[in-house]
Amino acid sequence: MNYEIIVIGGGAAGFFTAINAAELKPSAKILILERGKDVLTKVRISGGGRCNVTHAEFIPNNLIKNYPRGEKELRGPFHQFMTGDTIAWFEERGVELKTEEDGRMFPVSDTSETIINCFLAEVQRLKIDVRKSETVKTIRDEEDFWEIETSKATYSAEKIVIATGSNPRIWKLLEQLGHKITPAVPSLFTFNIEDKRIKELPGISTYAEVKVQGEKLQEEGPLLITHWGLSGPAILKLSAWGARFLNKRNYQFKIAVNWLPGSSSEEVLENLKQLKIALARQQVAKNAQFELPKRLWQSLAEAAGITERETWANLNKSQLLAFTSQLTRAEFEVNGKSTFKEEFVTAGGVDLKEVNFKTFESKLRKNLVFAGEVLNIDAVTGGFNFQNAWTGGFIAAKAVAAK
Repeated sequence: MNYEIIVIGGGAAGFFTAINAAELKPSAKILILERGKDVLTKVRISGGGRCNVTHAEFIPNNLIKNYPRGEKELRGPFHQFMTGDTIAWFEERGVELKTEEDGRMFPVSDTSETIINCFLAEVQRLKIDVRKSETVKTIRDEEDFWEIETSKATYSAEKIVIATGSNPRIWKLLEQLGHKITPAVPSLFTFNIEDKRIKELPGISTYAEVKVQGEKLQEEGPLLITHWGLSGPAILKLSAWGARFLNKRNYQFKIAVNWLPGSSSEEVLENLKQLKIALARQQVAKNAQFELPKRLWQSLAEAAGITERETWANLNKSQLLAFTSQLTRAEFEVNGKSTFKEEFVTAGGVDLKEVNFKTFESKLRKNLVFAGEVLNIDAVTGGFNFQNAWTGGFIAAKAVAAK
């Protein structure tokens, strides 16, 4: 079966590429190949089923700072297709987006089905073929055309787009075509920690600074205590930026948490000394300070050797120093990781030096184009991985729709 354009991968980047290519070149015969029984599965589960479409960051130089891999390469593409373009694209198709306090953008409907239905309607309107449950077995470059053999049929196309995300099978096929693949390691994961100080505190969230001991890895943001350890944006950002290093350490390392970010140990110690005078008769553990959650404050006080009924006036120098340490540089042993919800993200993929980011075309093979996380590009949580899919997909579409 002959097509002008074949998109391998029925996810966000694949659908976005195919739809835009069909609009740019209505005469083109386009096929989407998906190995799974369903398409757009990651779209369905993202954002807790609401689909975190993008992030309300409208300056390219600021947006790229959210990509541990791909920061430099995406600067140019983001000047071609940016957050505002994404919002306009969906609005033109009847999908209105809303912005939440943390900058994440979701469909107003608060359901990912809105995005999925939009894509499926567009595919039907543009008469794009979609074939599911077709695993790609071989990709052959026949110079004038591409031949793709799947588990069910053999196809040929003038141009192909690889939008398969972190699919090891496709990476192997790309290696056979001469591309270098950066090995995949997990990104966006939470830290497994067993520690008395947080054992009874799951569900507590606060703003904190987290640093990997002995390294320059450091992030701050909302921190969530869970049944298995620590999560939240601060941890997820740290896991993304430290993906390769933490993998080499087999996820065994120490972190230091400053529960009062922006405050030094010296400043906090001085504040505690002032509280010792101002609140002399108050029981320390029962009256949380610095706007910390009460149960967290009590746990840190206990860890500093302060008993439940002890008053500020009774605190000695060693207790004040110990409390300062717990508040500003509490050390925790990390022993393993857990996947962040169902949103499994990896760092790895096609070597970025082998891609022309003006068009997302392969520098090694003619009429071979990439979109999405098949490339060695990944982002922190917050809608940034999808924005990479939309930007790459749009530019890839322009490349394959060109004469």
